[in-house]
Amino acid sequence: MKWFTLEEANALLPTIREELAAVQSIAKEYEELYKRLIQLKEKAGIRRDEQSDPFFTLECELEFSQIEARAIIRSIHRKGAQLKDLDMGLIDFPAILNGEEVLLCWRQGEDRITHWHGFNDGFYGRRPLNE
Repeated sequence: MKWFTLEEANALLPTIREELAAVQSIAKEYEELYKRLIQLKEKAGIRRDEQSDPFFTLECELEFSQIEARAIIRSIHRKGAQLKDLDMGLIDFPAILNGEEVLLCWRQGEDRITHWHGFNDGFYGRRPLNE
């Protein structure tokens, strides 16, 4: 596990912001495409197990969206950051604070990392760094 200093985690935020926005956009598009696909299949009377499916292209787009989203999430994790909640845009960075293993906690929309929490506390247990 990578341990971040506050400076390292804050320096990574521009890249994390970009990747998080990209995966959120893909997830939203995926949901919309999936709903459209199901509606079109129902309208056409096509069951999911039929061999000839005129919606093959749309299903391929959905599959590609999933692959793309997984790649971005893996990229975030390879950097050592942890995507905790896609919709809220929560990212944690493992760190050592005052000799204790903690998670530096960042939420999409925040300018920089200003909070931390214990490994078992979660977002609602976060505390300001200046405590």
